[in-house]
Amino acid sequence: MAKDRKPANGATRSGASRAGGGKGGRTRPPTQVVAQQRPWGLIIAAVAVVVFAAAAIGYALVQVNKANADKVGSADEIKGLQSFDYAAGQSHVTTPVEYKESPPVGGPHDPNWADCTGSVYDVDIRHENAVHALEHGAVWITYNPDEVSKADVATLGKLVDGTSYRLLSPYAGLDSPISLQSWNHQLKVDSAGDKRIKQFADFFTQNDEVQGHYPEIGASCENPAFLASPLIAGEKSTPVGSSDMPTTPTPDAGGTATP
Repeated sequence: MAKDRKPANGATRSGASRAGGGKGGRTRPPTQVVAQQRPWGLIIAAVAVVVFAAAAIGYALVQVNKANADKVGSADEIKGLQSFDYAAGQSHVTTPVEYKESPPVGGPHDPNWADCTGSVYDVDIRHENAVHALEHGAVWITYNPDEVSKADVATLGKLVDGTSYRLLSPYAGLDSPISLQSWNHQLKVDSAGDKRIKQFADFFTQNDEVQGHYPEIGASCENPAFLASPLIAGEKSTPVGSSDMPTTPTPDAGGTATP
């Protein structure tokens, strides 16, 4: 009798493997793992923007601190400042005035004011008209043309030009190279680089919070006719452009220096 032929175990497993590939009949392809790449370009750009912004802000703060370093909060902080006592209500006159101070800081003055809209004059303007500008809150910067260089005049001009309620002019016979005036206040310095010049100009220009400063708060500084044809020191009074109504002097309107 013939014996049943049974395939060997290895053959059976091999055949099954070839036929079905294991349970389910198919093999799953291997999973491919893709590593994520960081956006280094965007990160670097963002960091660069942050660094630039920080540098810009830091620079701006340094400049602001530098600009504010020399600012003053009161007149007492300006060394060498002289104060006077000219009351409001000084009379308008068309005759020459002999002022106690040179340049003057207050007192009777011409009905027409000198234009003080950041005005830079190249002539010694009539003092009586300049004093009227002081009454309106202007700062008048004067210089001795025989002692100040063209470069220094240009430096002073930058502080005045385009800034309302300021004017600049030469002043013949000035006893110091440079002198600054506001109503009731004066400062004389030797150099255009003196930081007190800017301190004075910034503090007193149209500053109505200073006691005894200028009388006519809110008055205009515009007089384009005077700017176009300025009267010169020593000339007779001539109606030029804008003027105020005559005022009545207040008692004790004379000027006295404050020690």
